[in-house]
Amino acid sequence: MSNLSRWIERHADFTPDKPAIRFEGREITYADFDRLIKAHARALKHRFGVGRGDRVACLAYNAPEQIALLFACARLGALFLPLNWRLAAPEHAYILGDAGARVLIAEGAFQAHAESIHASLPECELVAADFVPPPGSDWHRLAEAVATARGDDSNPHVDQDCPLLLVYTSGTTGHPKGAVLTQAALQWNALNSAHMHDLTSRDHVLTVLPLFHVGGLNIQTTPALYAGATVTLHRRFEAEATARAIAEDRPSLVVLVPATIQALIERPEWADLDLSSLRCMTTGSSIVPPHLIAAVHARGLPVIQVYGATETCPIAIYQRPEDAMGSVGSTGRAALHCDIRVVDDEGNDVPDGTNGELLVRGANVMFEYWGNPKATCEALRGGWYFTGDIGRRDEAGRFWIMERKKDVIISGGENIYPAEIEVLLATMPEVADAVVVGRSDGRWGEVPVACVVLRQGHSLTAEALLARFEGRLARYKHPKDVAFFNALPRNAMGKVQRFRLRATLSEAETPAAAAS
Repeated sequence: MSNLSRWIERHADFTPDKPAIRFEGREITYADFDRLIKAHARALKHRFGVGRGDRVACLAYNAPEQIALLFACARLGALFLPLNWRLAAPEHAYILGDAGARVLIAEGAFQAHAESIHASLPECELVAADFVPPPGSDWHRLAEAVATARGDDSNPHVDQDCPLLLVYTSGTTGHPKGAVLTQAALQWNALNSAHMHDLTSRDHVLTVLPLFHVGGLNIQTTPALYAGATVTLHRRFEAEATARAIAEDRPSLVVLVPATIQALIERPEWADLDLSSLRCMTTGSSIVPPHLIAAVHARGLPVIQVYGATETCPIAIYQRPEDAMGSVGSTGRAALHCDIRVVDDEGNDVPDGTNGELLVRGANVMFEYWGNPKATCEALRGGWYFTGDIGRRDEAGRFWIMERKKDVIISGGENIYPAEIEVLLATMPEVADAVVVGRSDGRWGEVPVACVVLRQGHSLTAEALLARFEGRLARYKHPKDVAFFNALPRNAMGKVQRFRLRATLSEAETPAAAAS
């Protein structure tokens, strides 16, 4: 088998002048993109010493060069590590240290941020993506290396069994885990996407979600390049720019999470926005509020849902456009190249209509969690990925998701794991006990709320507590409110009954910020 960059090479042979990527006035043909990938591979190999198995981190807003780096890593047998630019410096430092990144490529907007964490990463070389390093800096410039590097642009014995994508997903222990996806996983994921969307070379995909998520990268973007389609790429999501692109650039496919759908339909031009070029709108990442689907369906545009996880690349279950209107709320059927089971706590299959844990099997499932054999063994058992998500299958074979990883909070399409916040709460001397649960929110779906018991004789205001998260966690992970309790409800085993806290918060007319 050949490495994944063969997709682009072959399209460069068949349709060299066809646009592969459009970005901020630039049009990159497949022939241009093929040359760009090989130039990046030469730079990584001969200027930065990247070889098979090395990790190449990238901290940047969406840009064609990010995708070129992915395919360049595929040529070298290296792993591409896209970083969530919303994270705080300590979070990035942990990920880069855990991954043992050889290179960190950062664009100008993140120069100071990257430099602030470099002291703890002496073996990680800093590379400037689009800015001139200050005098005396030890940074190198990616563009200069790409333009001047000489030598071969690939490594031998690299095929689709090689790991390619390393994506960190927050874990229940409070530390993120790196899901390792092979080149074959991206290939089979692309085939699932092609079946889901009837995706062909005639399609035009609009990508506005961040490429550091497998959703933005792999639901439509890499599958479009596999199919030989055209991708219009935005640096980041902006509702006005997205509406304008739909009307003027006339894409046929787009992926939006519920929060971005909400932002789009709140635009004043939504009622008259020309949606005629779109064949469907794809959404997922959290349970999708029915009113959002109804608002889009009212415009005659099918909304299809997809279910998966970072660990599944992500496509595992999906609707097709012809199913959208008749099964609102369902995430569809098992992907063409996936098997799905619903099991009880003992691992036995449950009857249709019964809730249970969702298991996924397929070539798109991750290879392992990076450097974490314990977590790998817990998640991958007997050839199945145990998602921890609760759902059911109906008699028609459609799946319905009930809860996402039980305690995880999905806010604006971002996963927020309570343990990450709870670790910091535990360091506060005034706090005797604390957990974090989600509270429903009209805009974001859910927001995190800290449920806190103070130590006897101590006082702490909600405002003072919330201020302590500044600079320690990404802002979207910060609790949006604090509820003080005399004691947290626990079961006979001593575990906090989070469902009771969620019920208490939902019953309150306003968030509790005083002793309960």
